[in-house]
Amino acid sequence: MDRRVVAVVVTYHPGTEVGHLLDALVPQVDGVVVVDNGSSAETVAALEVTLGPRGTLLALGENLGVAAAQNRGIDQARADGATHVLLFDDDSDPAPDMVARLLAALDADATGRLGAVGPVPVDPRTGEAPLVFTDQGSGPRRIPALPTTPGTVVEVAFLVASGCLVDLRVVDEVGAMDKALFIDHVDLEWGLRARRHGWRLGVVVGAVLTHSLGETTRRVLWRSRDVHIQHPLRNYYTVRNTIWLVRTKVMPPRWRLGYLAWITRYIVYYLLAVPPRRTRVPLMAAGLRDALRGRLGPLPQ
Repeated sequence: MDRRVVAVVVTYHPGTEVGHLLDALVPQVDGVVVVDNGSSAETVAALEVTLGPRGTLLALGENLGVAAAQNRGIDQARADGATHVLLFDDDSDPAPDMVARLLAALDADATGRLGAVGPVPVDPRTGEAPLVFTDQGSGPRRIPALPTTPGTVVEVAFLVASGCLVDLRVVDEVGAMDKALFIDHVDLEWGLRARRHGWRLGVVVGAVLTHSLGETTRRVLWRSRDVHIQHPLRNYYTVRNTIWLVRTKVMPPRWRLGYLAWITRYIVYYLLAVPPRRTRVPLMAAGLRDALRGRLGPLPQ
C-alpha cells in the first residue's frame, strides 16, 4: 500500500510563526490540514491567505479544545487518503529532514508494533535536556541524555503531540483523542491507551523539532531545570485532568502515587510563587472540584 502523510496543524489565535511552520512542513508531507480552534474572523482570513492552495483549512468557529480539533483534522486527513498523520501545534518548527527521519525509523522497525514516532522536542529558551519522557517506575521522567547515533529509536512513556507521526491503523485500534480532556494530558492519555494495546512509542534521535512549552520559563533554586510557567487557565486543566486520570485508573498503578505527588507539588508551587494567585488559586480549586465530580470538557464560563 502506498504511504501518504498528511500534517494536521491545530491553530488558536496564531501569529506569523504559523507561516514559517507551513513553509517548513509543506515540502515534507503529502498534504496539510489546518484546523483553527475559534480564532477571530480576521485571523482566520489571514490564515486562509497564508495557507493558500497548499492545504485544507477547517475553521471550527469556536474553541473545541485540542483533542477535538486533532480528531477533526485526522478525519479530514483520512478522507484525503492519508495512511499516516503528523500532528502539530502552531508554535513548532520542524527541521527540514524531520519527517524523512521519522519515516525511516518506521521503515526500519522489525517488530511491526512501532505505532507512533516523534522527533526530539527542544525548547529554544532553555537549552536543557530535550522533552523526551521515558517510563521510570513511578511515572514518566525526562531522559537525562539521549543516545548520539542518529536514527536510534528511544522507547518513551508518551509522545509530545506536536511533531508526532501516527500510523492511522493505530488510531483505528486505539481510538481517537479524548475530547473530554479538552487540552492538557491529551497526548499522555492517548499514549497510555496505545501502549495498553501493545503498540510502542518512540522518539527518533536526529529528528529535531523546536517546540516551546508554557508561556515562559523560570529558574527555581532547588531544581536543576527550569519550570515552564503556564497560563492561569491551563492550571485548571492540568489539575483537573491529572486528578481525573489518577481517579479513573487510566494510569498504571505504579504511576498514580507519582502523579499525585507531582500535582501536589504543582499546586503548592503555583499557590506560593506564581502570580496572579487571586486568579490561579480559584481555577486550581475548580479543577480539583470538577475532577472529583467527573465534570470534563471546556471550563464553564
